[in-house]
Amino acid sequence: MVSDGDRRRPVLRCQWRRRLRSKREYDEDDVRVRPARSSRPRTRQRPRHDDAAPAFVIAVDRGRYTCYLADEDRAVAAMRARELGRRAVVVGDRVQVVGDITGSAGSLARIVRISDRTSVLTRTADDVEDTVEGRQERVIVANAEQLVIVSALADPPPRTGFIDRCLVAAYDAEIEPLLCLTKADLAGPEQLLDYYAELDLPHVLCRPDGPLDPLLDALRGRLSVMVGHSGVGKSTLVNRLVPDALRAVGDVSKVGKGRHTSSSAVALPLPDDAGWIVDTPGVRSFGLAHVTEDSLLHGFPDLVEASTKCPPNCDHTGTSGGCGLDQLVAAGGADPRRLASYRRLLALRAGDDPTRGAEEGTRAGDDDPGE
Repeated sequence: MVSDGDRRRPVLRCQWRRRLRSKREYDEDDVRVRPARSSRPRTRQRPRHDDAAPAFVIAVDRGRYTCYLADEDRAVAAMRARELGRRAVVVGDRVQVVGDITGSAGSLARIVRISDRTSVLTRTADDVEDTVEGRQERVIVANAEQLVIVSALADPPPRTGFIDRCLVAAYDAEIEPLLCLTKADLAGPEQLLDYYAELDLPHVLCRPDGPLDPLLDALRGRLSVMVGHSGVGKSTLVNRLVPDALRAVGDVSKVGKGRHTSSSAVALPLPDDAGWIVDTPGVRSFGLAHVTEDSLLHGFPDLVEASTKCPPNCDHTGTSGGCGLDQLVAAGGADPRRLASYRRLLALRAGDDPTRGAEEGTRAGDDDPGE
């Protein structure tokens, strides 16, 4: 039996906390002191970097940039300086670097300035600008003077839809196009060249056992970017042009599509200082969401003049009637396949693609433009 003396009043929780706090001794650690403002005022003045060395960006890899210093004839690793903000640095950029430019192991320079670009070749992952992929523009290369569209004549067959996309991107970026046809030992170029007869498009033929003199002449003294479907022999061609490139190559799959071998864009110098080529990863699509409708039409120079005969506010889709492009084709002034290719790109921009899936195996010269 519990006596009254052993019984104790329950201590409330608030009283217990107050009792512990009263027994605790305070010291200077209990006082929060807000740090004083820095005595050094902020300034918008940046270093002039008068000693910055001119360089040329030849590779980009996860925030590190390989820059070639022509005056020193060596490549250095660099990072982007904070004063550049969010401005991107891409292959082909002309920049100025400071810091450790010895190029020794472990050295790291800083890119402090980016020169104005003369051209920017861009692509998107989708054709519809309202989609997430369509809004994500990817700069392939800057300051390119020539776009070399590499297409195989067989294995895999040429895709005129892809070539049309590259031509639109080239004309939009004001870059001269060059059609490079590989595997000319397997098929002739007549059917493909007939498709572009109205454009007077410059082209070169490449055979595995033939010389590359015509291609070297076209590349001489220029910064050229090479694009093409996977499996068309682009990496093999680059290895022949630049023996020290050692770009990975792969075989074509049984369904006629290539496998990705190049994983990143890289600028490579041609022998005897003949120029530079930029090898890009093989792609299966070349989105044009960044190209306006007017620029899209100018990507088809053989159709532009006829558009002046269209009625006001003509959308060139042919649904409203009276389109000057239809009149041009009816009069025999343009290839109907070219008009079909243009209108398919228009439909893709609007989010409508009635021919997707039907063109994957289409060869040049078939009714469908192909991609």
